[in-house]
Amino acid sequence: GAPPPGAARRPVPPPVKLARYLAALGYGTRKEAEALLAAGRVTTGDGRVLREGDAAPHEAIRVDGAPLDPPPGSVIALHKPAGYTTSTTDPGAVVYDLLPPRFRARDPLIAPVGRLDRDTTGLLLLTDDGALNHRLASPKRHLPKTYEVTLAEPLRGDEGALFASGTLLLHGETTPLAPATLDVLDERRVRLVLTEGRYHQVKRMFGATGNRVTALHRAAVGPVTLGDLAAGAWRVLGVDEVQALREGVARR
Repeated sequence: GAPPPGAARRPVPPPVKLARYLAALGYGTRKEAEALLAAGRVTTGDGRVLREGDAAPHEAIRVDGAPLDPPPGSVIALHKPAGYTTSTTDPGAVVYDLLPPRFRARDPLIAPVGRLDRDTTGLLLLTDDGALNHRLASPKRHLPKTYEVTLAEPLRGDEGALFASGTLLLHGETTPLAPATLDVLDERRVRLVLTEGRYHQVKRMFGATGNRVTALHRAAVGPVTLGDLAAGAWRVLGVDEVQALREGVARR
Protein backbone atom coordinates (compact mmCIF):
# COMPACT_ATOMS: atom_id res chain seq x y z
CA GLY A 1 0.00 0.00 0.00
CA ALA A 2 0.93 3.68 -0.02
CA PRO A 3 3.48 4.84 2.56
CA PRO A 4 2.06 6.78 5.49
CA PRO A 5 2.01 10.59 5.11
CA GLY A 6 5.37 12.14 5.92
CA ALA A 7 7.26 8.86 5.48
CA ALA A 8 10.73 9.26 3.99
CA ARG A 9 10.86 8.15 0.38
CA ARG A 10 13.43 5.44 -0.21
CA PRO A 11 16.13 6.35 -2.76
CA VAL A 12 15.43 4.85 -6.15
CA PRO A 13 18.31 2.67 -7.37
CA PRO A 14 19.86 3.86 -10.62
CA PRO A 15 19.03 2.10 -13.87
CA VAL A 16 20.52 -1.38 -14.13
CA LYS A 17 22.57 -0.06 -17.05
CA LEU A 18 25.24 1.25 -14.68
CA ALA A 19 27.57 2.25 -17.52
CA ARG A 20 24.90 4.49 -19.03
CA TYR A 21 24.20 6.02 -15.61
CA LEU A 22 27.89 6.76 -14.97
CA ALA A 23 28.34 8.21 -18.46
CA ALA A 24 25.34 10.52 -17.93
CA LEU A 25 27.03 11.76 -14.73
CA GLY A 26 30.17 12.65 -16.70
CA TYR A 27 32.38 9.69 -15.80
CA GLY A 28 33.49 9.25 -19.42
CA THR A 29 31.91 7.83 -22.53
CA ARG A 30 29.75 4.72 -22.33
CA LYS A 31 32.78 2.64 -23.28
CA GLU A 32 34.96 4.31 -20.64
CA ALA A 33 32.27 3.69 -18.01
CA GLU A 34 32.08 0.04 -19.07
CA ALA A 35 35.86 -0.16 -18.63
CA LEU A 36 35.55 1.26 -15.08
CA LEU A 37 33.08 -1.48 -14.25
CA ALA A 38 35.18 -4.21 -15.88
CA ALA A 39 38.24 -3.09 -13.90
CA GLY A 40 36.36 -3.39 -10.60
CA ARG A 41 36.69 0.34 -9.88
CA VAL A 42 32.97 0.79 -9.21
CA THR A 43 31.96 -0.49 -5.77
CA THR A 44 29.53 0.05 -2.93
CA GLY A 45 30.62 1.87 0.22
CA ASP A 46 31.37 -1.47 1.90
CA GLY A 47 33.66 -2.54 -0.94
CA ARG A 48 31.37 -4.82 -2.96
CA VAL A 49 32.34 -4.63 -6.63
CA LEU A 50 29.49 -3.60 -8.90
CA ARG A 51 29.06 -4.96 -12.41
CA GLU A 52 26.78 -4.00 -15.27
CA GLY A 53 23.27 -5.14 -14.31
CA ASP A 54 23.74 -4.57 -10.57
CA ALA A 55 21.55 -1.99 -8.83
CA ALA A 56 22.41 0.17 -5.84
CA PRO A 57 21.21 3.53 -4.52
CA HIS A 58 23.14 6.50 -5.90
CA GLU A 59 24.58 7.40 -2.50
CA ALA A 60 25.95 3.86 -2.01
CA ILE A 61 28.03 3.83 -5.22
CA ARG A 62 31.74 4.64 -5.23
CA VAL A 63 34.16 5.16 -8.13
CA ASP A 64 37.76 4.56 -7.03
CA GLY A 65 36.45 4.76 -3.47
CA ALA A 66 34.94 8.24 -3.88
CA PRO A 67 31.19 8.94 -3.65
CA LEU A 68 29.42 9.78 -6.90
CA ASP A 69 28.88 13.39 -7.95
CA PRO A 70 25.44 14.87 -7.13
CA PRO A 71 22.56 12.76 -8.48
CA PRO A 72 20.30 13.76 -11.38
CA GLY A 73 17.80 16.44 -10.39
CA SER A 74 20.17 18.17 -7.96
CA VAL A 75 20.32 21.93 -7.49
CA ILE A 76 23.74 23.49 -6.89
CA ALA A 77 24.36 26.78 -5.08
CA LEU A 78 27.54 28.50 -6.29
CA HIS A 79 29.09 31.64 -4.79
CA LYS A 80 30.18 33.34 -8.02
CA PRO A 81 33.19 35.65 -7.69
CA ALA A 82 33.69 38.66 -9.95
CA GLY A 83 35.40 37.98 -13.26
CA TYR A 84 33.54 34.79 -14.17
CA THR A 85 30.99 34.58 -17.00
CA THR A 86 27.76 32.58 -16.65
CA SER A 87 28.50 30.55 -19.78
CA THR A 88 30.08 27.35 -21.06
CA THR A 89 31.77 28.86 -24.11
CA ASP A 90 33.25 32.29 -23.31
CA PRO A 91 37.00 32.56 -23.97
CA GLY A 92 37.75 33.89 -20.45
CA ALA A 93 36.96 32.47 -17.02
CA VAL A 94 33.51 30.82 -16.79
CA VAL A 95 31.56 29.54 -13.79
CA TYR A 96 32.21 25.92 -14.84
CA ASP A 97 35.90 26.50 -14.03
CA LEU A 98 34.77 26.57 -10.36
CA LEU A 99 33.02 23.18 -10.59
CA PRO A 100 34.37 19.63 -11.05
CA PRO A 101 35.42 19.09 -14.71
CA ARG A 102 32.95 16.18 -15.00
CA PHE A 103 30.06 18.62 -14.59
CA ARG A 104 30.61 19.83 -18.18
CA ALA A 105 30.28 16.26 -19.44
CA ARG A 106 26.97 15.50 -17.73
CA ASP A 107 23.88 14.76 -19.79
CA PRO A 108 21.69 16.66 -19.20
CA LEU A 109 24.06 19.51 -18.35
CA ILE A 110 23.90 21.17 -14.93
CA ALA A 111 22.91 24.57 -16.31
CA PRO A 112 22.79 28.00 -14.64
CA VAL A 113 19.39 29.34 -13.63
CA GLY A 114 19.47 32.72 -15.36
CA ARG A 115 22.67 34.76 -15.43
CA LEU A 116 24.84 36.99 -13.30
CA ASP A 117 26.94 39.63 -15.07
CA ARG A 118 30.69 39.05 -15.19
CA ASP A 119 31.32 41.70 -12.52
CA THR A 120 28.39 40.65 -10.29
CA THR A 121 29.11 38.35 -7.34
CA GLY A 122 26.94 36.08 -5.22
CA LEU A 123 24.42 33.29 -5.42
CA LEU A 124 24.03 31.44 -8.71
CA LEU A 125 21.83 28.34 -8.84
CA LEU A 126 22.49 25.53 -11.32
CA THR A 127 20.45 22.42 -12.03
CA ASP A 128 20.05 19.63 -14.59
CA ASP A 129 16.28 19.62 -13.97
CA GLY A 130 15.21 21.51 -17.09
CA ALA A 131 11.59 22.00 -16.00
CA LEU A 132 12.62 23.40 -12.61
CA ASN A 133 15.25 25.64 -14.25
CA HIS A 134 12.59 27.05 -16.58
CA ARG A 135 10.17 27.73 -13.71
CA LEU A 136 12.83 29.36 -11.53
CA ALA A 137 14.03 31.59 -14.38
CA SER A 138 10.58 32.50 -15.70
CA PRO A 139 9.72 36.19 -15.18
CA LYS A 140 6.08 35.10 -14.75
CA ARG A 141 6.94 33.36 -11.46
CA HIS A 142 8.17 36.58 -9.77
CA LEU A 143 10.65 34.69 -7.59
CA PRO A 144 12.23 37.30 -5.27
CA LYS A 145 15.96 37.87 -5.59
CA THR A 146 17.90 39.84 -2.99
CA TYR A 147 20.84 42.04 -3.96
CA GLU A 148 23.35 44.07 -1.96
CA VAL A 149 24.25 47.19 -3.94
CA THR A 150 27.15 49.62 -3.53
CA LEU A 151 26.71 53.03 -5.16
CA ALA A 152 29.08 55.67 -6.47
CA GLU A 153 27.12 58.55 -4.92
CA PRO A 154 25.10 58.95 -1.71
CA LEU A 155 21.39 58.14 -1.94
CA ARG A 156 19.22 61.15 -2.61
CA GLY A 157 16.44 59.86 -0.31
CA ASP A 158 13.46 59.09 -2.54
CA GLU A 159 14.73 55.86 -4.13
CA GLY A 160 12.79 53.54 -1.80
CA ALA A 161 9.46 55.21 -2.56
CA LEU A 162 10.21 55.35 -6.30
CA PHE A 163 11.19 51.67 -6.55
CA ALA A 164 8.17 50.59 -4.45
CA SER A 165 5.72 52.59 -6.54
CA GLY A 166 5.52 50.26 -9.53
CA THR A 167 5.68 53.31 -11.82
CA LEU A 168 9.39 53.47 -12.71
CA LEU A 169 9.83 53.17 -16.46
CA LEU A 170 13.32 52.30 -17.63
CA HIS A 171 14.75 53.96 -20.74
CA GLY A 172 13.66 52.18 -23.91
CA GLU A 173 10.91 50.13 -22.22
CA THR A 174 7.13 50.45 -22.31
CA THR A 175 6.17 48.53 -19.16
CA PRO A 176 6.92 49.97 -15.70
CA LEU A 177 8.95 47.90 -13.27
CA ALA A 178 7.18 45.76 -10.69
CA PRO A 179 7.42 47.21 -7.17
CA ALA A 180 10.79 46.51 -5.50
CA THR A 181 11.78 46.75 -1.84
CA LEU A 182 14.80 48.84 -0.81
CA ASP A 183 16.46 48.80 2.63
CA VAL A 184 19.15 51.41 3.29
CA LEU A 185 22.33 50.01 4.87
CA ASP A 186 24.25 53.28 4.73
CA GLU A 187 24.36 56.31 2.44
CA ARG A 188 25.98 54.33 -0.41
CA ARG A 189 24.82 50.76 0.33
CA VAL A 190 21.37 49.23 0.05
CA ARG A 191 19.63 45.87 0.01
CA LEU A 192 17.22 45.54 -2.91
CA VAL A 193 14.62 42.80 -3.45
CA LEU A 194 13.37 42.35 -7.02
CA THR A 195 10.66 40.04 -8.32
CA GLU A 196 11.67 40.29 -11.98
CA GLY A 197 14.96 40.15 -13.83
CA ARG A 198 15.22 42.58 -16.70
CA TYR A 199 18.47 43.24 -18.53
CA HIS A 200 20.95 44.99 -16.17
CA GLN A 201 17.93 45.94 -14.10
CA VAL A 202 19.62 47.04 -10.85
CA LYS A 203 22.18 49.17 -12.69
CA ARG A 204 19.50 50.76 -14.84
CA MET A 205 17.24 51.47 -11.85
CA PHE A 206 19.94 53.44 -10.08
CA GLY A 207 20.99 55.02 -13.37
CA ALA A 208 17.43 56.37 -13.58
CA THR A 209 18.04 58.17 -10.26
CA GLY A 210 21.32 59.69 -11.46
CA ASN A 211 23.50 57.24 -9.56
CA ARG A 212 25.84 54.42 -10.60
CA VAL A 213 26.32 50.91 -9.22
CA THR A 214 29.95 50.16 -8.34
CA ALA A 215 29.41 46.67 -6.84
CA LEU A 216 26.51 44.23 -7.08
CA HIS A 217 26.13 41.07 -4.99
CA ARG A 218 23.20 38.60 -5.02
CA ALA A 219 22.62 37.35 -1.49
CA ALA A 220 19.50 35.19 -2.00
CA VAL A 221 17.22 33.58 -4.57
CA GLY A 222 13.80 33.00 -3.05
CA PRO A 223 14.34 31.10 0.22
CA VAL A 224 17.93 30.08 -0.62
CA THR A 225 20.74 32.22 0.80
CA LEU A 226 24.52 32.08 0.43
CA GLY A 227 25.02 31.64 4.16
CA ASP A 228 28.74 31.21 4.89
CA LEU A 229 29.58 29.74 1.47
CA ALA A 230 32.97 31.16 0.48
CA ALA A 231 33.53 32.91 -2.85
CA GLY A 232 34.22 30.29 -5.52
CA ALA A 233 32.73 27.46 -3.42
CA TRP A 234 29.60 25.44 -4.16
CA ARG A 235 27.26 23.06 -2.37
CA VAL A 236 24.32 20.81 -3.20
CA LEU A 237 21.00 22.10 -1.88
CA GLY A 238 19.26 19.88 0.62
CA VAL A 239 15.90 18.25 -0.10
CA ASP A 240 14.07 20.80 2.07
CA GLU A 241 15.71 23.74 0.25
CA VAL A 242 14.76 22.37 -3.17
CA GLN A 243 11.21 21.76 -1.96
CA ALA A 244 11.01 25.35 -0.69
CA LEU A 245 12.17 26.60 -4.10
CA ARG A 246 9.58 24.44 -5.87
CA GLU A 247 6.83 25.71 -3.57
CA GLY A 248 8.03 29.29 -4.07
CA VAL A 249 7.52 29.13 -7.83
CA ALA A 250 4.40 26.94 -7.62
CA ARG A 251 2.52 29.60 -5.64
CA ARG A 252 3.35 32.39 -8.04
